[in-house]
Amino acid sequence: MTEKDSFRFDPHGDSCIIQGDNLAVLSTLPDESFTVIYLDPPFNTGRAQVRRTTKSIPVADGEGDRVGFSGRSYETVMGQLRRYDDSFADYLAFLEPRLVEARRLLTHDGTLYLHLDYREVHYAKIMLDALFGRDSFLNEIIWAYDFGGKSTRKWPSKHDTILVYVKDPKKYHFDSAEVDREPYMAPGLVGPEKAARGKLPTDVWWHTIVSPTGKEKTGYPTQKPVGILRRIIAASSRPGDWVLDFFAGSGTTGAAAQLLGRKFVCVDVNPEAVEIMSERLPDTPVHTV
Repeated sequence: MTEKDSFRFDPHGDSCIIQGDNLAVLSTLPDESFTVIYLDPPFNTGRAQVRRTTKSIPVADGEGDRVGFSGRSYETVMGQLRRYDDSFADYLAFLEPRLVEARRLLTHDGTLYLHLDYREVHYAKIMLDALFGRDSFLNEIIWAYDFGGKSTRKWPSKHDTILVYVKDPKKYHFDSAEVDREPYMAPGLVGPEKAARGKLPTDVWWHTIVSPTGKEKTGYPTQKPVGILRRIIAASSRPGDWVLDFFAGSGTTGAAAQLLGRKFVCVDVNPEAVEIMSERLPDTPVHTV
């Protein structure tokens, strides 16, 4: 589409691809619509100075993380983050309102997966602790891979980090029985039956990158493997649930959701990304917002 349309999300409708600014798109989506939200945001910001101060909101007695005047309970929703590089400050200023929206859009049993690299992940975790609450932190997943350049001046960086937060730490959905199993590193130690079955993945995932010559390759520079997204969606959603990715890129989230019988909304502002997703998911309608 070349003209903007009047897209309206229908929880009983079909999956879709949306081209548009994700913050504008998110504001049109209804509360608690998505069981899984996966985000793989870019790191491409300037060096603008940003300052944050502590902001607290009053809550019911005994529910906050600090006590104030007259014994009233408060919850800190954003604390001051001290940084060594202003690019981090600018990046988190960009990311914060989108994560606020993500929390709003998660179902009561929903899960957020935020995929970052070593440069931003520590700062993002502080912010997510403030936005979701530390009790909502579920996992720090390390995705380790073995291709690409190898430095001889330091330990080569060969992993990404996926932060996992749940909307409600008492009600979130997680089904380990649906997750693909892995070979044991020492199968002789567990016996033939267990070795044949394989083991459940831990929080360290050894999985190759998308092969430059493989059928899965779309040509999009930040494409992630379907295997990673299949594992995420299988564990944290059920058939028929909705999945959201608003930094959708090559559409791997949509491809994995489709394989598993989930519905999805994939959002990206980049026309090239939308074109690749349209080719990869040819039966999925595209809206421009």
